[in-house]
Amino acid sequence: MTDRPPEERVCGRHGGAARKDSGRRSPRRAGRVPFGRMEPLAHPHSAPGPRRRARDLGIVIGHTATGPLDAITDVPGVRVGHTTVRRQPDVHSGVTAVVPDAVDPRAPLPAGVFTGNGYGKLIGTTQLTELGALETPVLLTSTLSAFRVADALVGWMLERPGCEEVQSLNPVVGECNDGFLSDIRARPVHEEHVRAALDAASGGPVAEGCVGAGTGMVALGFKAGIGTASRTPELGGRSFTVGVLVQANFGGTLRVLGRTVTPRSLGLDAGGPAPAAETGSCMIVVATDAPLDARQLTRLARRAVFALARTGAAYSHGSGDYAVAFGTRPGAGAPVADAELGPLFEAVLDGVEEAVL
Repeated sequence: MTDRPPEERVCGRHGGAARKDSGRRSPRRAGRVPFGRMEPLAHPHSAPGPRRRARDLGIVIGHTATGPLDAITDVPGVRVGHTTVRRQPDVHSGVTAVVPDAVDPRAPLPAGVFTGNGYGKLIGTTQLTELGALETPVLLTSTLSAFRVADALVGWMLERPGCEEVQSLNPVVGECNDGFLSDIRARPVHEEHVRAALDAASGGPVAEGCVGAGTGMVALGFKAGIGTASRTPELGGRSFTVGVLVQANFGGTLRVLGRTVTPRSLGLDAGGPAPAAETGSCMIVVATDAPLDARQLTRLARRAVFALARTGAAYSHGSGDYAVAFGTRPGAGAPVADAELGPLFEAVLDGVEEAVL
């Protein structure tokens, strides 16, 4: 592991200290964006401070019941961890880990991936698409840190019990460009940050907003970040859980329940130029305990990207819009027939819309 300066400390999922400034400046950093809240930083256990979620403001998406936490961790066996990396004034980045307890490269989980617009560097898609199998946790980070994060994830996985003889591994790492608010060229996310996020991953409430991989995110004209939600649809008398987590960094004009919302309409000072409308990305992770195969999970991933349109996404030329969906209980119970997938599709659509808000 690379030694870090003594001034540097890692900010975990509930806050922490910043790193010392490197002296580098981001060439793209042109100004500020409104912090009037598009993102849900409202959970009692959220970092960096308590803020209200969409439902606390009376914004209810769809009719399907949520899980107890309204988070991806409502899916049994799914944990989330963050490491936030800050170095004033120009580094605001991090890494987020979505960790299925059952993930094992020797017995991969069924999974699917869908690309809405492929201007991105989602690592691991070729094998994931070909085999429909997830061998590692799903990590999210900054664009130029993705490759270092993937290497750290491989190292962490090879140290897991039972992986002593593993000679091939497909890390899945998604990214969004945080260069508007952070010095992306500094590539500030290192191996120790990745390991901290993986080791800290836990069930329970998920920190949202300006934390982990969401630290430098901007979407739809507002400061954005990490968001999460869940739904508990019923299929043929059986109840399942669908959870989503988004890293929102995409362009467009925000819509809330079909109504256009801009900084000006809220009386907010934009504080400076926003990122170019033709840039931005969104990474979406979908988890479910429904016994779906890889093809069906790909269909869920497709709906996750579709759901961004509800929030005003532009799907622009420079946007990397991806969804990775995985199942946590392969072969548990009778398979779900394709004709019965409707409630799961609805759960994904509603969950992603709420997670973005």
